[in-house]
Amino acid sequence: MVSGAGEMVGTSNSMDVSQPYGMIYGEGCPQGRSYFISTTEQRGRFLGASELGSHPNLGIPAVNQITHAVCSVWIAKSSSILKTTGGLVAMMTGSSSGVLTAYAMGPHPSYEGRYERGQVTAKWVLSPGVPIIGIAVDDNYSLKRHSQKRVWAVVLNALGEIFYIVDLPPKPDIPSNAKFNAEQFDELAWKTGRNVRWELLELSRRKARPDPFSRELVDGSYSPRSSSASMQLDVNQIAAETREIEKFLAFRPKHFRKLCEGWNMERDLQVDFAGDDGTGAGEAVIVIARGGGEAATASVRRYVRTASKLGSTSRPSTPGSRPTERKAHVSLFGGPTGSPSPTPGDSLPPSRSSVRVNAVADTEWRISDFTFGDRKSVEITTNALDNSNWATPTAAEDPLLGMSGSSLSSATSSPMLPHMEQPLSSIEIPGQRARYLAVGTGTGMIFVWNIRALAAQNTDVINSIPPLRVIQTESPQVSCIALTSLYLVHGGNDGLVQAWDPLASSTRPIRTLNSRFSSRARRRLVQAEASMFGVGNNYFATGAICLDPDPTNLRGMVSLGTHLRYWSYSSSAADQYNVSKRRLRHGLRGGNGGAAEGQRFNNSGRGAIRDFIEDERVELTRQQIADDKEREHLSARFGVDLLGPDIDEEQLLAYAQLLSQEAHPDEAAKQSDQTAIASSATSTSFSDAVGPSSFGLGDVSSSSSPYQTPMDDDVDDDLAEAIRLSLLGDDSPAPQIDQTPSIPIKYAKGVKPPQPSSPGAAESSRQQEMDDLEFAIQLSLAENKSRGNVEEQDEWEEFPGLAPPPVSTSQTSAKGKGKARAT
Repeated sequence: MVSGAGEMVGTSNSMDVSQPYGMIYGEGCPQGRSYFISTTEQRGRFLGASELGSHPNLGIPAVNQITHAVCSVWIAKSSSILKTTGGLVAMMTGSSSGVLTAYAMGPHPSYEGRYERGQVTAKWVLSPGVPIIGIAVDDNYSLKRHSQKRVWAVVLNALGEIFYIVDLPPKPDIPSNAKFNAEQFDELAWKTGRNVRWELLELSRRKARPDPFSRELVDGSYSPRSSSASMQLDVNQIAAETREIEKFLAFRPKHFRKLCEGWNMERDLQVDFAGDDGTGAGEAVIVIARGGGEAATASVRRYVRTASKLGSTSRPSTPGSRPTERKAHVSLFGGPTGSPSPTPGDSLPPSRSSVRVNAVADTEWRISDFTFGDRKSVEITTNALDNSNWATPTAAEDPLLGMSGSSLSSATSSPMLPHMEQPLSSIEIPGQRARYLAVGTGTGMIFVWNIRALAAQNTDVINSIPPLRVIQTESPQVSCIALTSLYLVHGGNDGLVQAWDPLASSTRPIRTLNSRFSSRARRRLVQAEASMFGVGNNYFATGAICLDPDPTNLRGMVSLGTHLRYWSYSSSAADQYNVSKRRLRHGLRGGNGGAAEGQRFNNSGRGAIRDFIEDERVELTRQQIADDKEREHLSARFGVDLLGPDIDEEQLLAYAQLLSQEAHPDEAAKQSDQTAIASSATSTSFSDAVGPSSFGLGDVSSSSSPYQTPMDDDVDDDLAEAIRLSLLGDDSPAPQIDQTPSIPIKYAKGVKPPQPSSPGAAESSRQQEMDDLEFAIQLSLAENKSRGNVEEQDEWEEFPGLAPPPVSTSQTSAKGKGKARAT
């Protein structure tokens, strides 16, 4: 950004980290310096502290250190680039003055022994007065790639200009016994930098503002830069060039904003150094404009390097080449139809191609724009490129293309394709060697593109590439992204970290790695966004995400404020789901506790998985209640837990057998008692003259009391129950009693005793006797009720007692209002 009216340049501090080598840090304020600390040291050092003045004859301009600020930094991530450059390029810094500086990592027995740690090795002035805001270097650069004249470094400035380099700087000849000071090393660095040339991508050249009246003294589209030794300039020309560079270094940022269009320091740079079209070219440079302002809009533009003269040059025919028919190609994963497939010569891998790019003049660049679909007013907050192991090799280094053979019996055939010919181009490979680029927005959305999608066939046409996947996260804003060829991990400013599938096999997140923070902190974040000071330092947000370069190793680390959280998953972790099946989880429960309208932070509690935990708890509670109800039902009806919940089935069977054995003698005794009582009941006689009187099964009382004569204590319960049912008017048939009465029966005058003439007559006589007995009992009950026995009425129950307690015949009185008579 530019402070005030554009007098000075100030930006956020920049930092780059390398696991094997250390960290480099750049101060984005005026008079800013670079700081480097190695992994083998406990203390670091500041870089580039020399005060070398102007030397026009040597091509060394004077740089004003007062307005100097470090806008971008880079450090090597592997030893490949160190070995290829001879240890000259291990770190790089870009300043607000447009000066690019390279530093050494220190002495090493295999590639460097002259430079100390953090020593300056090369310097270039690429865009004097315009800050360098982006640096990208190929960490996998090798001598093989250098022989193909591939790009190994790219630089971006605030006006959107892109500079790239193909040649390697040669190692300077330093005597072994020479001892140089800081100024001498700085002078040697300017000399080393002139041995190679940085090229400007012409399609990205700065655009001058319209000046129809020619009021400006200089053209806004012109800018000088450091020349190379290959141009063979004399001393006077070098001096004139240096003075012109010093003139541009003295300009303020407001001068360039007045003359040129597109000043924006909020740009990001991503480069696909492994892109390959089969002819030694195919590198892709992506410039990402974040947008968010009133005039600035978000954009993602790609520049693809292609060979310009290969289409018109003839080449010898190659055995096994494809027919010359050109047809449209459709992606295996769907999407719009791309441009026609390359010609047969273009489909050959680099090992078979007889032509490669040998000069910058043989190449041209084509532009493509990555679109956001129908989304408007997009603000990009973060971006990431797939840097996994299988995304960085070129076509010549790809195992699927490197060991291809035209014969089925070839010894170099791949074992993965034993029954077919090996693919001759990336089009025949599933996925077509795609590489992902993802950006996060301020509304919680993620856009994923394939940066190796087909480019336009004409340099004058800018084709549009739609996104492969659009992900709507639950975060209010995406703060960082990391991705590989298999999965994508996003982090939000609310602390939510989730893993997604870029190919959309599941529209929901695969795993929640960290839940969001508490609702109290979320409310404070909403208040901070509404205030005039903004959020400031959000220590709840996800700061950075790092993934394993091997996409099959599902492990990584994320920073959350001052905390670090890591994860590691393997395929064997899913074996536990084959043992037991869980109940299907119901959908999320609705409620009234959602966030208010207009508030972008939902009210989900402690984290994104709290809703799922709550649903699982409710499901377990509901299941427990259902099990308790079923257990109570079985206990009440069948008595399954009569002896306790821990008794087994064998113990229950043994207990039932014991009860059966104990009840068998009692049942036999009851049957004998019932037979004797029934025999005595049938021999009872009634007198018509006296009227209805009580009857008894034992001794007959001579008292005229309305109370019935009590039965003996040993009367069977079953017989008592039968008598009670008879009193209630039960219509069930009376028990058949076959025993002969043991008590003699007296008959009245004129009544003849029944003659046992036949079994049918005996059966009819017994039925008549039972009917008479029932009629006598009903008359006795009616008489007792008519006498007004108050006590009996007060204590009347629905089922009256059958046998009152036995009383002695000598008892003279009874309680109640009735009369008591003595014997």
